[in-house]
Amino acid sequence: MTALFYLLGVLVFVVGLLGSVALHEAGHLIPGKLFNVRVTQFFVGFGRTLWSRQRGETEYGLKAIPLGGYCKLVGMVPPNAADAEAGPDQVRSRATGMFAQLVSDAKDAEYEHVDPHDHDRLFYNKPWWQRVVIMGSGVAINLVLSFLLFAVVFMGYGVYQPTTTISSVSQCVVATTAATADQPPRACTSSDPESPAKAAGFRPGDRFVSINGTAIGGWEQMQAAIRDNGDRTATIVVERDGREVTLRPTTTVTTQATDPEDPTTVTEVGFLGVVPLQERERQGVGYVAGRMVDGTVQTAQTIGTLPARVYDAGQAALGLEERDPNGPMSVVGAGRVAGELASEDRIPVLDRFFLIVGLLAGLNLFLGLVNLLPLPPFDGGGIATTLYETARRRIARARGKPDPGGVDSARLLPLTYAMAAVILLVSVVLIFADVLAPVSLS
Repeated sequence: MTALFYLLGVLVFVVGLLGSVALHEAGHLIPGKLFNVRVTQFFVGFGRTLWSRQRGETEYGLKAIPLGGYCKLVGMVPPNAADAEAGPDQVRSRATGMFAQLVSDAKDAEYEHVDPHDHDRLFYNKPWWQRVVIMGSGVAINLVLSFLLFAVVFMGYGVYQPTTTISSVSQCVVATTAATADQPPRACTSSDPESPAKAAGFRPGDRFVSINGTAIGGWEQMQAAIRDNGDRTATIVVERDGREVTLRPTTTVTTQATDPEDPTTVTEVGFLGVVPLQERERQGVGYVAGRMVDGTVQTAQTIGTLPARVYDAGQAALGLEERDPNGPMSVVGAGRVAGELASEDRIPVLDRFFLIVGLLAGLNLFLGLVNLLPLPPFDGGGIATTLYETARRRIARARGKPDPGGVDSARLLPLTYAMAAVILLVSVVLIFADVLAPVSLS
C-alpha cells in the first residue's frame, strides 16, 4: 500500500508539472494567436515526439522528456535589414566568422518556410506592447497558478495552527529540550528533572484561560508569557471538563534556539513542558499573499546563491559532504519528495494530497520568477530586449535623431546557447545528486 501511495504521489506531481508547463506555454500561444502571430508548434516536453496533431497552421504535441516545453512563434529572430527589404523568402546567408555564421544560419532557418504574405504576422513586426504581453503572459500564468494553488491549500483546506488546548504533557525537561533536527528526544530517565507542567498537575485537554491574571487569547501569547516567567511560580487558570482550575507551576529556565536557520543561537527562557493541540484553520487572502512574498524572497536568495548550492549538491553526490535539505532539487528530487509525502503513514491522506498541491504551488512560483531573469533563453530576456529597443527608439525620436531600428536579438544567440549549457549542467548535477544523495523527509 505504501508503494502504491508513493507512485500516486509521483504521478500527481508529474501530471501537475506537465500541466504547469502546458499552461505556461499556453500563456504565449493564446495572446500570440489573438495578436495574429504565426504559431507553428506547441509542444510540452523535449526530445522524441510521443504524440502530435496538426490543427490549422499549428502542430500540437507531447515529447518524451518532461523538463519543459516550447511555443514556436515565427519571427522571434528578425532578418537582416537587407533581407527584410527583399522579403522573408529571399533571405540569403552572407555572414563570415563563427558567431556571425551562427546568427545567419538561425535567420535562414527561421524564415525558410515563411510565406511572403505572412510578413505582417511575424513576431518582430508586432508593436512592442504586444510582444511584451506575449512573452510575459507565460510568467503571469505561473504566478497566478501559484497563487491559486496556495489559495486552495491555505484558504480552502487550511493550515495547522497551535491552539491554547494542551495535546500532551512532557514528562521531564530533557525529553523536550534535548531534541534537535537530527536527534529525536530520548526517553526520560530517573535522573531527569520532572517537567513543571507534570509536577503541577496539567493534563491533556486543559485549555489555558489566563496566566498571572492576564487573559490568554492564543498559543503565541501563552508561550511568550511562560518564557518571560523565568524560574518563578506562575498562577495559571485552565478550563478542564467545563470548569476553571487554578494551577501554580514553578517554571524552570532552559535554553531555546532563537534562530531556526542557526540552532547554535540560543537564549535562556522559562519552560513549562506542554505541547499544544494543532487544529486546521482556514486562512485569508493576506496569508496567501504573505506566503507568496516569502517565497519570492527565498527564490531570489536561491538564485543568487545557486552556483554555490549546486556545487554543494555535487559534493554531496560524491559523498564529500552532507546534502543540504534546504538546497535546490531537480525535477527528479521534487518527484521523490512528492512520493515520500504521499506514502507517509503518519500524515492523514487528505493532508498528503494538499502538501503535494503546495509543492506544485511553490514550483510554479519558482518557474515564474526564474523566467523573469533578463537573460536569454528566459522570457525576461526577450522582455528586456523589447523594452530596451522601445526606449532607444523613443530617446532617438525625442532628440530628433534617425530611428535606430529594432534590436537584432539574433546577436544574443551565443549567450542563449551559453545559458542553455549552464541550465543543462545545473540540471545534470542536481539529478545526479538527487539519485545518489537525495533529500529525504525522514
